[in-house]
Amino acid sequence: MPEGKIGHIIREGPTMTETRTGGCLCKAVRYELTAAPIATMVCNCTNCQHSSGSALSTIALVPRAGLAVTGELKGYEYAGDSGGKLEINFCPHCGSPVLLNIRNMPDIVSIKVGSFDDTSWFKPTINIWTHSAQAWLPEIAGCQAFAGNSR
Repeated sequence: MPEGKIGHIIREGPTMTETRTGGCLCKAVRYELTAAPIATMVCNCTNCQHSSGSALSTIALVPRAGLAVTGELKGYEYAGDSGGKLEINFCPHCGSPVLLNIRNMPDIVSIKVGSFDDTSWFKPTINIWTHSAQAWLPEIAGCQAFAGNSR
């Protein structure tokens, strides 16, 4: 898909009829999601590469009101590639990244898709920060691409 403006893509998602669950590797942190994702995406920014230890991060943006978390999360705040403040939340016991808070989007939380118990539903529709993607990564069919995080 051609590159565009991400702000026009992110919108309120449909109502979800099932509860999705997930958590960290050691199961000390658990969550239930009762709201449908607003957007599903992959992020190729250098911060996601560092925090995931991988080439990219798989993300589900969800309404904060539809997410219930149990267990202790530790946060680390940093400036994203766009300059905005982000806070990665991970389990202090096993280190698994679970959530990301985006300061300028207080009603939305980013869930790391690998933390869901069942990821079979995930299909990214947005691919952000493609200018910093690993050169060996193929294009993702059906994803609208954004070189940065243009709004």
